[in-house]
Amino acid sequence: TLGGEGGELPRAWAALGAAAQAMAPQAVADEFDALFVSVGKPEVMSNGSWYLTGFLQEEPLAELRDDLAELGLGRRPGVTETEDHIAALAEVMRHLVLTGPDEAGLERQRRFFGRHIAPWYAQFAGALAAAPGADFYAKVGGLLAAFMDIEREAFDMLEAEAR
Repeated sequence: TLGGEGGELPRAWAALGAAAQAMAPQAVADEFDALFVSVGKPEVMSNGSWYLTGFLQEEPLAELRDDLAELGLGRRPGVTETEDHIAALAEVMRHLVLTGPDEAGLERQRRFFGRHIAPWYAQFAGALAAAPGADFYAKVGGLLAAFMDIEREAFDMLEAEAR
């Protein structure tokens, strides 16, 4: 079971909480830098294009930008991360949830999630879990996977009901 008592989500949440209590803030910051900050290729890539094509700035990013434009969204000036960064995609989903709790809004959420997050989030979470030296962020990846698995299941049920 994904949610509910004893499910993957509460277990992942508890594991992250325990890691947060056990690690000093500087150790978490150092782990972040070791995993995500690099002059060359970081230990863990946070961009969907990487997991979908093996490269950055590829067709999935262009498709995402088209979908964002259709939604009236785009990258803010001064932001250095591309729109296919996992944090940016989570912000888009937050926006879609807040601005469209009706049936049409749920369909926008389902479509966006299915096109731009579902195809690669599990690979990203797996990369976090497998990264050398990952402790705190391995737990973040576990929580991400558990949460997104519930989202995927919910959107699959929504799609099945529509048929």
